[in-house]
Amino acid sequence: MSSTSSLFQPIQVGSITLPNRITMSALTRNRAPGTIPNDLMKEYYLQRKDAGLIVTEGTLIVRQGTEWPHAPGLWDKEQVAGWKNINDAIHAAGGHIYAQLWHVGRVAHPDAPEQKLAGTPVYAPSAISARGGKFRHLPGVPGYVTPTAVPDPRIIVEQFRVAAQNAKEAGFDGVELHGANGYIVHQFLDSTSNNRTDEWGGSIENRARFGLEVLKALVEVFGPDVSLKVSPAGGYNDVGMPLEENIATYKYFLEEADKLGLSYITLVRYSPMLDVKFDDVGRATIHDILETYRPFIKNTKVFANSGVTPEEGEALVSSGKVDAISIGFNFITHPDLVKRVANGKPLNNPPDFEHLQWGRSEKDAHIGYTDYPEATYN
Repeated sequence: MSSTSSLFQPIQVGSITLPNRITMSALTRNRAPGTIPNDLMKEYYLQRKDAGLIVTEGTLIVRQGTEWPHAPGLWDKEQVAGWKNINDAIHAAGGHIYAQLWHVGRVAHPDAPEQKLAGTPVYAPSAISARGGKFRHLPGVPGYVTPTAVPDPRIIVEQFRVAAQNAKEAGFDGVELHGANGYIVHQFLDSTSNNRTDEWGGSIENRARFGLEVLKALVEVFGPDVSLKVSPAGGYNDVGMPLEENIATYKYFLEEADKLGLSYITLVRYSPMLDVKFDDVGRATIHDILETYRPFIKNTKVFANSGVTPEEGEALVSSGKVDAISIGFNFITHPDLVKRVANGKPLNNPPDFEHLQWGRSEKDAHIGYTDYPEATYN
């Protein structure tokens, strides 16, 4: 693809200028034993420094009993130092990097070592369990459990604020709020996981309040360098509303978020891979995410995510339907993805599925992580 293509035009995002419009999506890789970012992670992110913007793997704002162990955090000084080591290297190489801030809500598990260390219940909007779940590192491979309704959601809003302050100290260029995939922001938005009767539940305005208050807290710390990721089709982690309610909910949420001066909003399209089935019925609300929600976003850059190829991305950007693209899985297997696209090289590295998550296999953590080859260039 020519360097004059739309994907290789610079773009202003918040206070920084990205050199291209191929951004790297957050990708959970679980290479942080003890929740501390490390030199292996630095190698991984440096390999992908040519992305217009790197968004880190989901980074926990507090200890959570997540489905996989070894996820990094941003709640203490040792984590801040580990991320600063990574960020300094990315910046020295000319790259840009956001931290994706993550709270998993009801899909944590009380028996996970991280949750036991946290010393708190599994908090969620309401005491409604998600169906499914496979905690492979716990005896018996248990599924999701009924969470505890957080007594005051402002507690978690403040945890997001502190994590943003830590991200700033660590030298990140900005932060992305993980509002997708059935995690806590999504749980508050979705009426199937939120049956609160206070100011945080019931009406669309109340269900949207949590995510909007978190965004406002992040903006207080990072100014224009705050972004939002949403997956309105739902499906993953047992969320999804009837179509009319779904559109009305996200219309309000996105219109209000659009007023906050964010750097970008990522719209995650429907993906069959994320559409969990119960009794052979998919959980997602299937509809065209870009066509439905792009018109509600007037002032903020829009990125498209989920199955976007460079070729499709070129068409989406050149037509003005989106401002940039966010690529996930292909960035796992192609550290030189941007260079490949610029030089017309295929994205042909096969994925090492066994080692996508460290802990699933006991082999060396670099396998399936930093050992994917670059293409040959003349």
